[in-house]
Amino acid sequence: MQRNKKDKGLKKVRMDEQGLVQQIQAGDEMAFGEIVRMYKDKIVNYLWQLTGDYQKAVELSQETFMRVFFKSNKYKPIAPFSSWIYSIASNLAKSELKRTRRVLTVPLDLVENKVSDSYQTGDCLNSDLSKIVRKALNALHPRYRIPVILKDIEGFSQEEIAQILKKPVGTIKARISRGRNYLKKELEKSSSGINFLMKNEEKEYGRV
Repeated sequence: MQRNKKDKGLKKVRMDEQGLVQQIQAGDEMAFGEIVRMYKDKIVNYLWQLTGDYQKAVELSQETFMRVFFKSNKYKPIAPFSSWIYSIASNLAKSELKRTRRVLTVPLDLVENKVSDSYQTGDCLNSDLSKIVRKALNALHPRYRIPVILKDIEGFSQEEIAQILKKPVGTIKARISRGRNYLKKELEKSSSGINFLMKNEEKEYGRV
């Protein structure tokens, strides 16, 4: 019953968003302002995670919303609006990263407790473990980091990520798996990481 309510809620949100996009397509600036209100913080944080530069994230988010407004007619309601706007933001971020050739950095203080389903917990990560995960993510190639961020931080399904990145679902699954495995191996190199993983395995499999 609770799942059904959640599904209905998601459908209502998507219908509301698609209605707003239709109004934007008709030139309604108030509808555009509502979309900005709904997605501004999410998009800025996402771009910050990818670029490691808050000012650049703000600039790219502004460009993202400008494209939403001026290219709204390209949106097709067969896909969720969230997938479309994240696709725009992702493409802008990838272009920026390619241009600057900078190493990606992720502010883990924004994403604690959501690094990966395989070692997720309700408790706060301790500072040592946070540093370990930060270092591991910094070393992760963008082709793996972006889908891991979209899955474990932004909460998109693998199918939605495939839509966002325009890749086959199988490719997305493989990249998420490879990214998580790399992060897990880095955690296992430290005693705190090993204890953390063991604790979560006990919770998951009922070990004592």
